[in-house]
Amino acid sequence: MEKGYVHVYTGNGKGKTTAAFGIALRAAMAGKKVYVGQFVKDMKYSETGISDILSNIVIEQLGEGCFIKKDPEASDRKAAREALEKCDAILQSGDYDMVILDEITIALYYQLISCDDVIEVLKHKAEFVEVILTGRYAPDQLLEAADLVTEMVEKKHYYSQGVLSRKGIDC
Repeated sequence: MEKGYVHVYTGNGKGKTTAAFGIALRAAMAGKKVYVGQFVKDMKYSETGISDILSNIVIEQLGEGCFIKKDPEASDRKAAREALEKCDAILQSGDYDMVILDEITIALYYQLISCDDVIEVLKHKAEFVEVILTGRYAPDQLLEAADLVTEMVEKKHYYSQGVLSRKGIDC
């Protein structure tokens, strides 16, 4: 089996989760098993239905929901810690060829979990597992630990013109 690498998709631009799901789809079509753990998220976005179509992609929403307009609560911290523990076990198990930790950097940014703990989890993954971490505000320490880093930079966005999220395009 080939060595699995650690990717980070970060930045203020659109496309981090979209890029991760693109690679997940590519992996699934090559017969690989993919696990997606969505930190923070609890709403059913369009991508969460992919498991209904492709049985080799498992998606779990591990968060308590969005807290952009409020401070995180103790339940958010508890959910993030439990999510990291679950993903740690999955990464070590070798049951999946690819593991995506979607929006994990948001959990880091809001100090729901520590960067040291995330890096420790990455150190103990099964050797062949490809890992993708997404979200804004990825800390330098995580970027240094990764094998591949892509920063999405917003140059122009229709949100600034008042266009809300569109189903199937943005959510």
